[in-house]
Amino acid sequence: MRKIRALKYFLAAFLALFFIAGKPPEFGRESNFFQGFVIPQPVVKVGLIVGLKQATVSSSSGMKIYEIGREYRLLAEDAEEVVIKVEKEKLTEKFVLLVGQTSDRQEAELLAAELSQKLIGQVLVEEKIEAGNTLYQVKYGEFLTRGKALESIQRLEQLGYKDIWIIREIVSLPEPGNIWLQIDHRLQSFNKEADLYFIPAFPESFLQLNGRSYRGLFQLKNTERGLALINILNLEDYLKGVVPLEMSPGTFNALEALKAQAVAARTYALKNLGRNSSLGFDLTDTQSSQVYGGLSAEHPLSNRAVEETAGEVIVYKNQLINALYTSTCGGQTEDAEKIFSGRPVPYLKSVSCTREKQPEWRLQTTREYPGLRIKERDILAEVLPLLAYGIIDFQSPADYFSQPVSGEEIAGYLNRVSGIRKINNPELDPGLAPSGPVNFVELARALVTFFGWQDKTSLLLLPAEVNFLLQGQSRGKELKESDRRALAYLLQSGIYPSYLREDNLFRPVTRAELAFVLKKSLSWLEDLYHQGTFIARKGDQLEVLEENNQRLLLFPPDSYLLRRLEEGLFPARSLILLGGEKIRWLEKDGRITLLEVSYPPNTNVLDRTSHLNRWNVRVSRSELEKNILKFYPQLGRLVDLKVLQRGKSNRVIELQILGEKGSVVVQGLKVRWVLNLKDTLFSIDREYDPSGQLSHFVFSGRGWGHGVGLCQVGSYGLAISGAKYREILTHYYQNVKIEKIH
Repeated sequence: MRKIRALKYFLAAFLALFFIAGKPPEFGRESNFFQGFVIPQPVVKVGLIVGLKQATVSSSSGMKIYEIGREYRLLAEDAEEVVIKVEKEKLTEKFVLLVGQTSDRQEAELLAAELSQKLIGQVLVEEKIEAGNTLYQVKYGEFLTRGKALESIQRLEQLGYKDIWIIREIVSLPEPGNIWLQIDHRLQSFNKEADLYFIPAFPESFLQLNGRSYRGLFQLKNTERGLALINILNLEDYLKGVVPLEMSPGTFNALEALKAQAVAARTYALKNLGRNSSLGFDLTDTQSSQVYGGLSAEHPLSNRAVEETAGEVIVYKNQLINALYTSTCGGQTEDAEKIFSGRPVPYLKSVSCTREKQPEWRLQTTREYPGLRIKERDILAEVLPLLAYGIIDFQSPADYFSQPVSGEEIAGYLNRVSGIRKINNPELDPGLAPSGPVNFVELARALVTFFGWQDKTSLLLLPAEVNFLLQGQSRGKELKESDRRALAYLLQSGIYPSYLREDNLFRPVTRAELAFVLKKSLSWLEDLYHQGTFIARKGDQLEVLEENNQRLLLFPPDSYLLRRLEEGLFPARSLILLGGEKIRWLEKDGRITLLEVSYPPNTNVLDRTSHLNRWNVRVSRSELEKNILKFYPQLGRLVDLKVLQRGKSNRVIELQILGEKGSVVVQGLKVRWVLNLKDTLFSIDREYDPSGQLSHFVFSGRGWGHGVGLCQVGSYGLAISGAKYREILTHYYQNVKIEKIH
């Protein structure tokens, strides 16, 4: 008997050892023990939760749960959900559901059998004697909390079961520890000296932790910092949950940039294996390692980047590099030793975030732009989509748009609108006289008829609102009630310009005013825009990135051009593009009719598309003092800041903080933390109150992050300008090689 028990302990330890740390052949062979679930090498262990108090683990199609310690046991063969709860005190109660009770034992057993077919977890029939009568109670589940029991009541009610009661019961299970598992509504205690493994039932399955999906398997382990929930999976699968969170494919949708990120992230992960070995895992899922979101975070484009660079890492003199990366470097990265303590790192040197031969493309148009103004306001940029789509015409007289519009013209424009998109019943005759000018009352009547806005005018306005909006009209008494409501609706919704409230609504509508009104009426014009990123010009075509697809679009010489700046939107005759600009455009018959370009700051640095390429922070002296005193409480009242030394990128690498009770010199990355700034590349301005006392600091800066290694937004700029991922990596990491190791 002793030999058998010793053999059992040895086998359990052997299985646990090889399951966690075995070499590939041994790992593969021993994984077959876990229903053939294999994790190819290299294996990464990611700490998802440390100090766990409560969590829910579930599976897409069932999971096996093993307890491995001095011996192992199978806790569940095909579980769907496990609730883990760490109790400070001994657990004394549980909750069960009373689904029904009857004096007929056979009836109770039939109900229990029916429930067992529909539900996961145990259904019991218990005998109870009350006042001399025997009752048979049908009970379902064991729940750690009343809330979990209520969730199951909702499920039962959906299945048609009513009048369900929650019963609180005293726990009588053996209790070796204070960790409890609710496996498919059945309570079990957990020996905290052992480890739990949650294994998907099928290779294609995945696990979930608190609703987030993960590849691989889970390990529940007791550590010096409490209970840890660890995700064990293949390195390549891990990277698929890292790359999209470190560099969003939705924003940075250039494959080569994502491939560079994948190689850097792979190198970082392998370099840092075992970093948290004392806690039983390698990496965390936060910025302290790399942000990791599991299967739920994956994106097809970033998955492709991982797969197309599988096994590739960055090495310097045959050793993995410490592949640091920063979000936005502000135009130049910094030497590692200037930001982090330690010796110089030959491959992490300051580099310019620019391209030596930066391509430029000039886009020009032959199109003549008309003057389009209402009440001294230039509305050309607003109504240009109507011209580009051919909804309204432009003819040569300089005062064309300031002249009255006729009923025939309006009818023609509305006919073109209905040819693009039909709304309600546009075939209705707007009732405009073909010749002669049209006033705003007649136009309102026509628009309501054409677009079918009768319900809007009758239901969405109060009589008091109508009176308020039309109180400035001297001829208001001449208006019919339906016209009053039509005019009030158009004014309230902003379709009619607000100055018309004080204007004569019986005067003729100009072509410019009609253009404004039509643009406001056609809110769905926004749906016709395509959006993407400009890459390059190739002859009479533009190469763009639209929803991760590269397209070539015909760019006619008479296309309308718009330039979007911080100050607004402006028509342009010529644009200079470097690549990476965000664009919108209208297409008609396979040709670009209007191109709108969002201009980043006036610079050629590769991370120019980031809104953090430049930033300003204004903070009061007292607020800054509060943050500084968290680090250096001995300084007292903040007096001033003095930059002592800057690095090659002009980052502040040595800062003196002057206080009333003393001073301190802060170095490297700690400068950023102490001042609570986005980066350490900044200048300082000071503001003083009327009495001459220092009141505010104004930091004008560039960049976001530590500024060392690969610049993520810069790598996107390189990719957009045509660089491949290897070129991107060797630009930011000096004298390195890209090698395939698995």
